[in-house]
Amino acid sequence: MKLWIRKIAAICITIMTLGMYIPPAYLHTDAEESKEAVSPKTDVNKAVTEPVAAKTETLDTLDNEIDEEVTDDLFISEIIDRAKEQTITKLGPRIIGQVEDEFETVILPNIEEVIKMILTEGGEDELPYYAITEQPSQGFGERIFNLRDYRMKKDVAKFHVRRDHRPLDGYWFNFHYHLSNDNFEKHYEIGEIYWDKNTPPRWMA
Repeated sequence: MKLWIRKIAAICITIMTLGMYIPPAYLHTDAEESKEAVSPKTDVNKAVTEPVAAKTETLDTLDNEIDEEVTDDLFISEIIDRAKEQTITKLGPRIIGQVEDEFETVILPNIEEVIKMILTEGGEDELPYYAITEQPSQGFGERIFNLRDYRMKKDVAKFHVRRDHRPLDGYWFNFHYHLSNDNFEKHYEIGEIYWDKNTPPRWMA
């Protein structure tokens, strides 16, 4: 009986006090402050969008750098291909037919390295203004091609091949280049190819 009495008393008290209890005002204030402290939507959006924006900018910058590198590499490659064509034209079919292996393994790689060095020293901004110019000289002339800066309207390097006759050895083809820094006076060696003891044909023959 005592258990039932307790239950009935609890129900009666609950009914009598229903709606009479009002929570203190400070509880509501604390709730609002804690809600703001957690972080409003604007802060959450900012926190989320800022890293995304930064990541996007980084990716865009990386893409631009990659594009520039690819463009520079393609441009240098085109100049080197043009230089190779001019050199083969200069030697002519009769000479290249006999010295092609040495030309491919010794001379051409050195020409490529020299061109890359000159273009790199010129800077990325100057690359679009460089080009291979001049037709190779025929007969006994030395000129193969010139590397020209069209913005400055001047040649920056001249690539030549000279035939040297060494009485005891025979004929050699001496490949070299000149730079505008010293008014094209100094010879910078690229390499040599042995021909024969017999006189080689004229250039482009």
